[in-house]
Amino acid sequence: MRAVVITKPGDPDVLAVQEVPDPVAGPRDLIVRVAAAGVNRADLLQRAGHYPPPAGAPVWPGLEVSGTVVAGGHGLGPDDPKVGDRVAALLAGGGYAELVAVPAELALRLPDDLSTVDAAALPEGLATVWSNLRAARLAPGESLLVRGGSGGVGTVAVQLARALGTRVLATAGGPERTARVLALGADVALDHREPGLVDRVRDATGGRGADVVLDVLGGGGLAENLAMLADDGRLVVIGLQQGRRGELDLSVLMARRASILGTLLRSRPHDQKVAIMDGVRRHAWPFVEDRWVRPVVHARLGFDQAADAHRLLESGEAFGKVLLIP
Repeated sequence: MRAVVITKPGDPDVLAVQEVPDPVAGPRDLIVRVAAAGVNRADLLQRAGHYPPPAGAPVWPGLEVSGTVVAGGHGLGPDDPKVGDRVAALLAGGGYAELVAVPAELALRLPDDLSTVDAAALPEGLATVWSNLRAARLAPGESLLVRGGSGGVGTVAVQLARALGTRVLATAGGPERTARVLALGADVALDHREPGLVDRVRDATGGRGADVVLDVLGGGGLAENLAMLADDGRLVVIGLQQGRRGELDLSVLMARRASILGTLLRSRPHDQKVAIMDGVRRHAWPFVEDRWVRPVVHARLGFDQAADAHRLLESGEAFGKVLLIP
């Protein structure tokens, strides 16, 4: 089969389409013919040599796919996806390929009205958002601030949090992007390029601040995020787009009785991923089936355009997800 491999760590031009061995199904694995693979920032880190795949995962990138089941292991049960079923799946790696092996527990059957290709925009985002909102104990009626509401994870977060009964604030760059975030269901969309973001968040929350901030910026946004939290608020760091290190005024943290959580998804043990995807299947996927949450896709590019896909994600221009098509 063909896959997009990293010929050596570096810039996007090190991505190349090559022949690699077909995957072999374990007892509880599905073999999926890939319709599309989602492009994530973890893939950019892996390409740069900073995020190696977990043990046992393929060495080429790709953390989520959609496609059709073409085979399965001998240990599959009657409730597992079957040959011919369309699924979206979370992977430890190897999604940039024509075929993938995925544990059945990490696959989600697609509703009839959901595009097989565009479904690849959902597994990583839903697993990330659902697991982190649970960790932050976000309750209906509370307020959530999504930093980067126009990104691949952010567009999912806005839709899912709204469906869960949360008041959603989100940031995006420029009036066109904030308007599109509002159209996704955000109650308030704020242009992060304009000055006074902290004051604008506090104004939009009646002076309280947000109960939960879901942050992709990392170190560069640490102080600002803390200033936007409500008393007893929770800051959840899921990205490092502005660096790994930042300064924090602990007196503000203590005075607000605030909490800071940080998580990664790819490196979690398998049993934790199974638990997360079970939660997605039971509590988040019904919103996909009812059309409350839909894929937001910026571009669909062929495998031979993988370098362009990475450049597009790095540029910050993508609204929603970038997908690779075999």
